[in-house]
Amino acid sequence: MPDIVETPQKRALNTQLQQNIDILNQELGVKKSFDMICRELQYGGKKFALYFVDGFAKDDIMNRIMEHLAQLPENALNSNEIKKLLETQIGYLEVEIVEDMETVKTAVLSGPLVFLIDGEAKAISIDARTYPARGPAEPDLERVVRGSRDGFVETMIFNTALTRRRVRDPGLRMEYVQVGKRSKTDIVVSYIEDIANPDLVKLIKNKLQEITIDGLPMAEKTIEELMFGKNWNPYPMVRYTERPDVAAVHLLEGHVLIYVDTSPSVMITPTTFFHHVQHAEEFRQKPIIGVYVRWLRFIAILFSILLSPLWMGQVMNQAFMPSFFEFTIPDKELAVTLFWQLLFAEIGLGLLRMAAVHTPSPLGAALGLVAALMIGQVAIEIGFFSNEVILFTAIAAMGTFATPSYELSLANQLVRLGLLVITGIFGFFGFIAGVVLWLILLIRTKSLETPYFWPLVPFNWNALVHVLFRSPVEWNTKRPKILHPRDDTRK
Repeated sequence: MPDIVETPQKRALNTQLQQNIDILNQELGVKKSFDMICRELQYGGKKFALYFVDGFAKDDIMNRIMEHLAQLPENALNSNEIKKLLETQIGYLEVEIVEDMETVKTAVLSGPLVFLIDGEAKAISIDARTYPARGPAEPDLERVVRGSRDGFVETMIFNTALTRRRVRDPGLRMEYVQVGKRSKTDIVVSYIEDIANPDLVKLIKNKLQEITIDGLPMAEKTIEELMFGKNWNPYPMVRYTERPDVAAVHLLEGHVLIYVDTSPSVMITPTTFFHHVQHAEEFRQKPIIGVYVRWLRFIAILFSILLSPLWMGQVMNQAFMPSFFEFTIPDKELAVTLFWQLLFAEIGLGLLRMAAVHTPSPLGAALGLVAALMIGQVAIEIGFFSNEVILFTAIAAMGTFATPSYELSLANQLVRLGLLVITGIFGFFGFIAGVVLWLILLIRTKSLETPYFWPLVPFNWNALVHVLFRSPVEWNTKRPKILHPRDDTRK
């Protein structure tokens, strides 16, 4: 059972049980909240109070403990009540003694049962909680043809167990903290002690401890914003994964993982741009197939960023258009200029993505037909879009959807929109300037003091080879140097 983080302001429990009941009933809202339960009981000649949240407690375990206590003879608990209960009466593994009011309240709200005993200034916390949870199904965003089908869920203890199943290293650490004055959200920092850089671990834990906020309703996304800032930089500072095997791979490389309760996504820190362009499918096939798939993905990502604005810049300045590419120049001018066509197409693509997210699955096919036939085809026929604009926007959309990281795909879409605007204003030279500014943004970005564009900047040839090519497993003898691992050898 993880230790419960205590608040700085501690109020000791009273030896008079009724006084503790009066305080806790008022502050926990017993009788105001239907699911906040206080049972006043009597066992072995002693008065007890049992606090729990209906829906969090395991009824079978709670009933068995109460049945056992009910068999205690009179005066069985006259001295050393807490010690006797823990050593002889409460046959449950995850128990803990708590001694102050704030810790009792936090324990009850987190799910464990809490026993208070008349005459004792201590209470017993029994972690017999259970949370509503779904099964560990395969994540929608990280599907593979071959490989495991289990994925992280919204219950943190399930997620840490899925990770430990794959990394049975005695050095694997799962350090527990709570963040949020009101939400008291459970967070786990995970790393392999003899691999991960201790300075990196300390930096992450310090950043978590510095968070002062009332709650984390958006879970890991709120943590990312509070830890990293850089809210005007569209690129993700962490990589999210819902796959336990991907999490295990990064642990073995020396990364530090952050699990947030109620979220099925685990945060991998620190990450670079190239961490977001890899996918588990590449490692589930033979190396040569992995190289082919990876390069297809690289080309798709580059097309999603550069193809539309590059084509528009060359059409606007046809001297820069290669002769073999001249067939893509529109045959006739439409009432809507090329820039506005591409801009409206980008907006339409964004609306289509938004509509797909909010559309129930059975209606998804109908949405595609509406977008392709009723809107796209009619827009071409009436002269609002040219065929070439639809073609290049569709290629860019395919590249966007082929990007493994959803956050990276959104960032690249925003960059593409920015390149279209600057190219529309300044022509081909505006496109060149926009690309330079984009590269400067990537080069200057850091994630937890880790250069975001590594291994290109700073340049590391060996690491770049592993980025460009899916190398055989036996070649991966070193961990990434940029993480400064304690043990950099994998064999």
